[in-house]
Amino acid sequence: MANLTDTFGRVANNLRISVTDRCNFRCRYCMPEEGMEWLKKNMLLSFEEIGRLTEIFATLGVTKIRLTGGEPLMRKELWKLVALVRGVRDIRDIALTTNGYFLAEQARLLRGAGLDRINVSLDSLDPATFSVMARRAYFDRTWEGIEEALRCGLSPVKVNVVLIRGVNDGEIEAFASLARARPIIVRFIEFMPIGREDGWSIESVVPTREVIERIDAVAHLVPVDRDPASADAVKAPAERYRFADGAGEIGVISSVTQPFCGDCNRVRITSDGKFRTCLFSLKETDLRALLRGGAPDAEIAATIAGAVKGKEEGHLINRPGFVRPERTMSSIGG
Repeated sequence: MANLTDTFGRVANNLRISVTDRCNFRCRYCMPEEGMEWLKKNMLLSFEEIGRLTEIFATLGVTKIRLTGGEPLMRKELWKLVALVRGVRDIRDIALTTNGYFLAEQARLLRGAGLDRINVSLDSLDPATFSVMARRAYFDRTWEGIEEALRCGLSPVKVNVVLIRGVNDGEIEAFASLARARPIIVRFIEFMPIGREDGWSIESVVPTREVIERIDAVAHLVPVDRDPASADAVKAPAERYRFADGAGEIGVISSVTQPFCGDCNRVRITSDGKFRTCLFSLKETDLRALLRGGAPDAEIAATIAGAVKGKEEGHLINRPGFVRPERTMSSIGG
């Protein structure tokens, strides 16, 4: 089996596939509240096209797939795509990132189709603050989705929390308590400059070191050592911590203050079929055009490998030369 190696020696085995740019939330760190123009249906990759690309990526060493959006559960019968990907040889892990709004009604279908893991975005445990972050009053629907995911065996559920100074950073300890009380792994994510009109500044970032110190002050944390035998031992973006008494786990993702670019094993496909080697890439490779233009698998594989070979060393957030991508997070894929 070939692999996708860049000029810095990193091997990409983790592919994030966006299935739609549409979303029923308007999270402030992801997209503007108004003015979004959605892709037409024929511009989206079909499930069959995504299945073919998954097979090609599997021959290149990809073993992990994450389905994203937009809100992926807005894509009709997404469980059928999960089943299609599940049938691809060498794909060992299928995950989904969702806002949870449609999860209560789809969790069992997704689990039955072969979904392994799920991440739910939940930026506040307070309905009022949730509405400020998401610009939608959907807290109850999101929470019921989490409960249903737990009931049907998608456990542990990971909850993603983007912290913004002065908005939801007062809830760090409350989220830690949630991680101790339920089979939920809370992951605190530093606020990144990827949404249009998101108001990002370095002052709005809550450093993960602060998160760890605040939680450790009320419930002692112990780092979770990564298994050195694992192929992903140094490549997972989250630093993991368990509570010293064994009740629960949290994770922190230091995208801004301690970037993990040197160990990055991720690449991604947008919902309109553009291949990006980094969330903050300023260039894309059009795989949809190759698929619909009749290119054979070998040509598509060679194009992918060539793009990965040119992968950027890392992003430049808060450093000279940083340029925001033209696309919003919802357009690129979370």
